Amino acid sequence: QVQLVESGGGLVQPGGSLRLSCAASGTIYSVYGMGWYRQAPGKQRELVATVTSSNTANYADSVKGRFTIFRDNAKITMYLQMNSLKPEDTAVYYCNYQRPGGSYWGQGTQVTVSS
Repeated sequence: QVQLVESGGGLVQPGGSLRLSCAASGTIYSVYGMGWYRQAPGKQRELVATVTSSNTANYADSVKGRFTIFRDNAKITMYLQMNSLKPEDTAVYYCNYQRPGGSYWGQGTQVTVSS
């Protein structure tokens, strides 16, 4: 089994920063990729960023240059550093881990960007 627990969400003003964390436990193989997704009210869940075991990252165009994804394999934790936040970044952010035979999600953490 795999458990993913996100933290770090909250309310922030436009232009501000937040760092999300995803702590993983259970049967985790660091060789497989992880990622962050988000879902805004009334919209489908969308990819934000993914990271490989060697910290090679891939980003959605909407967050390139503002967000940084990275992972600490020793701590089995993934992070999303979000800078220059915009109101359109408001969403529930979800952590995802994929391996052969399963795709796992956390419960989500709310990020609200508003003045």
